[in-house]
Parts: sequence; C-alpha cells; structure tokens
Amino acid sequence: MFSPQGPSPRELAVQALSSVERGYDLLAPKFDHTPFRTPDGILDATVEALRPLGPFGDGLDVCCGTGAGMRALVPVCRGRVTGVDFSAGMLAQARKAHPGAEWVRADARALPFTGGFDLAVTFGALGHLLPEERPAVFAGVHRALRPGGLFAFPIGAPPPFTSGWYWALLGFDVAMRVRNAVWRPPFVMYYRTCPLGAVRDDLAAAGFSVTTAPMASLGRRKDGSPRYRLVLARKPA
Repeated sequence: MFSPQGPSPRELAVQALSSVERGYDLLAPKFDHTPFRTPDGILDATVEALRPLGPFGDGLDVCCGTGAGMRALVPVCRGRVTGVDFSAGMLAQARKAHPGAEWVRADARALPFTGGFDLAVTFGALGHLLPEERPAVFAGVHRALRPGGLFAFPIGAPPPFTSGWYWALLGFDVAMRVRNAVWRPPFVMYYRTCPLGAVRDDLAAAGFSVTTAPMASLGRRKDGSPRYRLVLARKPA
C-alpha cells in the first residue's frame, strides 16, 4: 500500500494516536506517497464531469491537504484557485507543489469566505467530519460561493454486503470508534458516516439544490450502477 518514500509503521502509529490536525502535520511530508492521497483517476474523472458545466471563475478546494485537488480545479477555472486546510504541515507541502495558488489556514467548520468563489470542491474530507459537523461545513461553503456557484465532490457507492471491502471498511470504522472511546485526543476518520442520502439532505438544508452525475471513467458495479458519482450542489442564482 505504501511506496518506499511513504511513512513507516511507527510514523503511522504516532499519527493515529494524535489529533486530526497534529496527525496530518506529522504525515504531511510523506502524505503524497500514501494511498490516502486522492488518486489521479478520481481527480481526472472530476474534471471530465465538470468541463461541460464550466468554465468557472474562481475555485476553492476545501480541506485541500497537500494540494492534489488543484489537478481538478486548475483545468476548469479561469480565475484564482485557493486551497484551505487547518493543517499547517499539509499547507506547507501544498505551497511547494503549487506556488501559483493561494493557501489559507482555517477550519472547514468555520470557513472565512463570503461570496468569493464560483466553484468549490473537496476530496476525501467527509470522513473526517462527524455527521453533526457537516451542516456547519456545508453552510460555510454555501456562504463562500457566489450566487449560482457550484459545490462538487465525488462520493463512492457503498460496497455490497458480500464483498471484502464492506467488512474491511466496517472493521476500520469499528477500530476507530474503539480508539476514540479510550484515547484522547480523538482522531476522526470514518468511511461509513457519509452515505449519499444523508449528505444530500444536509446539502439541501444548507440551501443547495442537489443533483449527481455518474463518473463514467471510474467504471460500474455488477448491477450497472456507477462506482462513483459526482455530487453537484448548486447555490441558487
């Protein structure tokens, strides 16, 4: 799962016993060499789905990490592109990799933007939010967008009950809940807390109109349904 340039088991253990912010500060220099970085295939499929809806003006990557989302933002945005994250370590790596972008340190649950963006994206961040925290994040993104602006992010179909992935993800979430019950500070990282229906409801409550688009290049499941969909949440014009 990890390249030779990735973190050692000891480094991963130290990260896992830290807070989310501190853990990502520690992991940042080697994060791009782990499977936790959003794969290029998902980023490219996002561009493919967004192109017919653009071009856009200014773009925002929420919970940007080391800046991988710029691969999706830059091709579809004509204006400035900005990343926001609460990990100083991740932002330091992002600045090195993408010096032409703007980088802001802030908590996604209290975004410091008002009406400045036409497109917002996020990749791999929802698992770091408890369900009760999503409304604040979605409200902040809604506030950050101009009228008619779009908030887009990929969401995977849940694995079937009979697959190994189903049980692996369930086991991971159970292990994280046990860890957080007995160790402080908590490290919030769950794979099964953001089903599409619940996310759609939270987006609608924040004022978005919500549709989805299949990410065709990422394939389909045995039943013919897409493996991934791009959630498209539009702020009313």
